[in-house]
Formats: sequence, structure tokens, C-alpha cells
Amino acid sequence: MNNKIIGIVLIVIGIALIVWGYDVYSAATSQLSRAFSGDTPIEAWAGIIGGAVCVLVGIKKFK
Repeated sequence: MNNKIIGIVLIVIGIALIVWGYDVYSAATSQLSRAFSGDTPIEAWAGIIGGAVCVLVGIKKFK
């Protein structure tokens, strides 16, 4: 039972991180930065990749 709760919490946190990372990625300042320098903010990548890892670990724990 405890692993299922941890799994659900990790899934929720992972989804929140993915949404936050996408929000940072699509922000106006990020779009300007990508237009002029081609760089994507590290916060966007960290949120999206970290969120995906949390979701995958959460699914693994939930089973």
C-alpha cells in the first residue's frame, strides 16, 4: 500500500514538472532567446525530463 501512495505522488509531481517545464519552454522570453541565440533554457529541459522520470518511476512503483 505504501508503494502505491509513493507512486501516485511521484506521478502527480511528474505531471506538474512537465507542465511547468513546458510553460517555461513556451514563455515569451524563452521564445525570444530561442529566436536570437537558439538556446533553450535549462529550466525547461530540467522540468520536462525530470517530470518524465518522475512519472516513469511513479508508474513502476504503482504496479
